[in-house]
Amino acid sequence: MRYRRCMNLNAIVTEPSGKERPTPIVFIHGAWHGAWCWTEHFTEFFGDNGYRSFAVDLRGHGESEGSVNATRIAHYVHDVRRLVLELDSEPIIIGHSMGGFVVQHYLSRYRAAAGVLMAPCPSTGAIGATMRIIRDHPLAFLRANVSLSLGPIVDDPERAAALLFGPNMNDAEAFAFAERLQTESYPAYLEMILNLPRASRVEDPMLVLGAQYDAIFSPREVKRTASRYNTDAIIFDDMGHDMMLEPAWARPAEAILRWLRTAI
Repeated sequence: MRYRRCMNLNAIVTEPSGKERPTPIVFIHGAWHGAWCWTEHFTEFFGDNGYRSFAVDLRGHGESEGSVNATRIAHYVHDVRRLVLELDSEPIIIGHSMGGFVVQHYLSRYRAAAGVLMAPCPSTGAIGATMRIIRDHPLAFLRANVSLSLGPIVDDPERAAALLFGPNMNDAEAFAFAERLQTESYPAYLEMILNLPRASRVEDPMLVLGAQYDAIFSPREVKRTASRYNTDAIIFDDMGHDMMLEPAWARPAEAILRWLRTAI
């Protein structure tokens, strides 16, 4: 497997093994994360199955330039569009959490071969997640609002692990991933409440995945989002929000691969 960082597109490119499939994959990370969350497992898995992939560092994340302080969802959509325009064909776009919200906005404006939403911010917005954070982590939420930054939500490894992972995740590994998290844009968070995607404009095939123990976006919200795109969500038991980093990460990866074989 061959990885390379494409600095002008702020992406980690994974070349496929064997015969290359004609449709590339673009991976969009969620809040607090970066392209690294995909290169742990997913990009190699899909590369082994013939897909060239591009794991994007949205502006201000990972190794990309800029600051997240004033970024909005439209900026993240622009980052995705800028990369897609450099490709030879319309890609499959896979987004996790906030990245799933970005994908929904992207597909309401542009076409793609297919979209995959993993534990996505709901099409109806993040108010449910907000209420759960207020209930379970009120001081962290207060600090986030005072600082106008989402960093305080995940600045404690134990809290971050509880939000992002299910009961089967090893504590040491969960804490190691939590240490890699970063702050996130407060304006983008507000837009996940107020600037909702127009699901009726999305024409491309859509797969929606959720997790039983997701402490951020509940299975009920994920199922409701799937219904907006005229499909049924697949909910994975014994998994948490960061499905692509869980010990059983291969289950959602294989589900995506099976779906792609029939959807496009």
